[in-house]
Amino acid sequence: MIRLPLVVDDPATRHRVELLFAAMWQVKQALQRDARAVVDAYWSGEVRRASDPKAWRAELGMSRTGLERRASAHVERSVWLRDHVSKALAMHQADEVWAGVARHLHPDAAGWRAGRPRPGTWWEYTRIPGRARSHTKDRTWETFRLHGTLAGHLDTFRHPAFPGHITTLAQATALPPGTPVLAQPRRMPAPPRPTGRIPTGTADDRGRPRIRAASWYDHTGALAVVFAGGPSSRDGDLILPVRLPQGAGRWPYLAHYLDRPELWHKVDLVRRRDAAAPGGWTYEAHLLVLTPGYASPATRARREQAAALGRVGGVDGNVSNLAVVSFPATGDPTDGDVRADKITLTDAERHTLTVQRRKAKGRQRALDRSRRTTNPHQYGPSRRQHARDERRRIAGLPPRTTATPAGPRRTTTAGTPAQAYRRDQLSNSYRTLRARHAMGAAGEAEARDHRARRIAAAVVADHGPHLAIEDCDIRTWFRLWGRACTATTPGRLITALAAECQAAGGRLHRASTFTTALSQHCLCGARVPKSLRERVHHCDSAGGGCGLRGDRDLVSAALASFTALTDPDDPTTARLDHDRARAAQILFTPGLQEALSESTAPKSAPSGRTHAAAHGPGTHLPGQRASARRNAGTRAVATPDETRPATKRPKAHAGTTRPHPALPRTSIPIRDSS
Repeated sequence: MIRLPLVVDDPATRHRVELLFAAMWQVKQALQRDARAVVDAYWSGEVRRASDPKAWRAELGMSRTGLERRASAHVERSVWLRDHVSKALAMHQADEVWAGVARHLHPDAAGWRAGRPRPGTWWEYTRIPGRARSHTKDRTWETFRLHGTLAGHLDTFRHPAFPGHITTLAQATALPPGTPVLAQPRRMPAPPRPTGRIPTGTADDRGRPRIRAASWYDHTGALAVVFAGGPSSRDGDLILPVRLPQGAGRWPYLAHYLDRPELWHKVDLVRRRDAAAPGGWTYEAHLLVLTPGYASPATRARREQAAALGRVGGVDGNVSNLAVVSFPATGDPTDGDVRADKITLTDAERHTLTVQRRKAKGRQRALDRSRRTTNPHQYGPSRRQHARDERRRIAGLPPRTTATPAGPRRTTTAGTPAQAYRRDQLSNSYRTLRARHAMGAAGEAEARDHRARRIAAAVVADHGPHLAIEDCDIRTWFRLWGRACTATTPGRLITALAAECQAAGGRLHRASTFTTALSQHCLCGARVPKSLRERVHHCDSAGGGCGLRGDRDLVSAALASFTALTDPDDPTTARLDHDRARAAQILFTPGLQEALSESTAPKSAPSGRTHAAAHGPGTHLPGQRASARRNAGTRAVATPDETRPATKRPKAHAGTTRPHPALPRTSIPIRDSS
């Protein structure tokens, strides 16, 4: 999938796009209400559902076809909808709503169901799904269509410094990185619709050549997204020019996706918040292309080298760090040494995180002040404001007018707000600030994803693509240490690591914590129980152990290298091979103790030791509250996975409530999709 920014500078075009999103949001809301009502009726009919659930669903119209018919009926009954949307768009929106209903009706392999469908808000509606083109019938696009060619776009917006002897896309792709290719103006005009008559290349019965009227399919110039359905004929087609990214080195990426129009599959119209854009939104076309994702030559070379390393490793995901330890796959020290890395937040990343949190907190306070100022009757005075008014009353002074009440919101006797928040009056400054807040959150999320991909690439390049990790439930970590998880994003790191391993020809295997208990064992095979607050592993030789002392996370990562799975897709089949672990401990004795004590090859973001250990005890970390500093290292929290009593039934991984596959299910857990 490639994201293509769209140019919506013309006020009339922007108004039509806004009306299109408004109409489609109304369609989706109506379909979600219909789906919710049908789902409630389905679960209420217990007798019918128990006797023949399939017939009961067919009678209620609970199917993809039934929901598409409801969408078509909504468009037919409405007068104004037909001026903005087409039936194809409405029916494809029904397919998307049905996907949520299907996840609610049918549980997955773990027995989970999604929540009941609920109507979303206007701010949550950011994507209009398009229908896929037909690859058997020529010139068949039912909704949004991408017209033009990459060569025509290059001819239209060729950079003045672009070499004149370059005439083909292959020659442009072979240019060295940094060569300017495109020079698109700030205001890009919409390409005109082709006119005239085009010969078809066939002849009629009398031998005369057939001709036809020109259409958008004959357009070979600059790229543009065209929506020909919905609007009335007096408004014409909705034409949105495409602005291609023109940074250094972007041309091979564009040629990979846009050079072969026959592989273009579907176009979705997407909007995202942008306070600086007219109307507060910027628009993009998400083009789905039937081709593998793009990888640069440097990335492909790095992944080929990682696949040829011949190493196996283990990963220990933690709230504050990510530990990685790998060994040669042959188990022979002559084929390589032990490698260990521990990824933590650097000082620069901590400072950036502190600044981001301070800005987000300031925006939230500004939003609250703006809402209170615009709706003063919905809030009461604070205790300080109330005491001030009382002093003025005793002194015989008139009460002072409070423009911004700082007290709690006025509620009913039941404790609910007297007026719903959605009915508050909002100023233009509030809307602009809210858009900036959404933009900041989206930018931070994208930066975290980029950091996770960068770290995953460095880890796989050093340790190989064959890794194993404990199958932990990140939701449990967020319930216990939400702020710390938000800073280090362990889920993003593990997801990016799994994707990079697969791209390099390997796999990130997941081992159940209940069948392996990595942090409770030693490489020698002895069991070394410890609570979560104990961060140092010590196998006491006085108690019959091997005397190994090292970082708890690094030892767990080293043990993860020796897990074996009967079924790679089932984490509960994982077992710890103590014989291989003990043999590796003996063979790699010279460097194992040092590798498990601290990292020997830190990456760009990781460090060899944790931040607190590097600065010593009592160090005040940036952005850490005084209460958190006082309680740091003193909270004795039980390990949420491996320290459960043996009498408890095992689960797939920590923190989940889903039933074990070997035990009968007595009830169906239902979670809300929100």
